[in-house]
Amino acid sequence: MNSTTISIPSALPVVNVVRGDSAAGVSQARQAACAFSDRLTPAPRPDMEDTLVLVVSELVTNALRHGGGAFSLRLTAHPDAVEVAVDDVSPRMSRMRAPDLTDAGGGFGFGFGWPMVNRLARTTAITRRRAGGKTVTAYLPR
Repeated sequence: MNSTTISIPSALPVVNVVRGDSAAGVSQARQAACAFSDRLTPAPRPDMEDTLVLVVSELVTNALRHGGGAFSLRLTAHPDAVEVAVDDVSPRMSRMRAPDLTDAGGGFGFGFGWPMVNRLARTTAITRRRAGGKTVTAYLPR
């Protein structure tokens, strides 16, 4: 009896890294997400790019506001998902909370981003980094 082993890579070689510490960094992260989506082969679902850009925007904005003021974004293509990973320097873990509709968040309210990311993603994870801070990861279906 002959057997054949087929090796399927766990991640495709499409990785993009963006670092930022300002609103301009958030804009660069959004642009990087669009460029990343455009390079995916096979092409993702039609709504994937919008979802990817929204999740990237929310996670890097949260890193700036609540995670110590700097972020590192990694986008990785997997056969059936796109991995969005954002590192920040804060040890505080993200948590669900009721959205605040007052102007306490600078006129726009706050507490909407993390629940939205959890609704859009297949799965999310938060892990502490040995060097300090944490990584927030969202897996989006392709």
